[in-house]
Amino acid sequence: MSPLRSTIAPMTITFGTVALDAADIKGLANFYTSILGWEVRDGADDEWITIADPANPEAAHISFQLAPDHVAPTWPDNSVPQQLHLDFYVDDIDAYEKEVLAAGGTKTGMPTEEGANWRVYLDPAGHPFCLCWHY
Repeated sequence: MSPLRSTIAPMTITFGTVALDAADIKGLANFYTSILGWEVRDGADDEWITIADPANPEAAHISFQLAPDHVAPTWPDNSVPQQLHLDFYVDDIDAYEKEVLAAGGTKTGMPTEEGANWRVYLDPAGHPFCLCWHY
C-alpha cells in the first residue's frame, strides 16, 4: 500500500502584522514610528492604525487597535499578563536606548545580570519590548 499524498498544492503563509491594544492608538503609533523610523500606512482611522517600514512596505508591520478599557500589563509581576512582547535588533543598545526614552519609552532595569545581550522597555501603553544586540 502506498502512502497517502496530498492533492492540494503547497500553500504559502506569510506573517503580516501584530496588533497591540491601546486606549491611545495615535500616541502609541507615534511612539513606534519615532523609534523605528516607520510610517503610518493608508487607511488609518480612529480604531485601527498600521505602521510599516517605508523601505520595505511589504514586510511585516505593527498595528494598533483601539481598546478604550485597555489595562497596561504589569510585567514582570503578571497581575495583568504581558500577553506578548516585541524584540527589535539594533547595532548599539546604549545609543538606541536614548531614542526609546526620548520618545516616551520606559526602561525596566531588566535583565539584571551583567553582559546580557538584551534590555527590556515598556512602550507608553505598557507593552514590554526588548532591544537586542544585532548579531
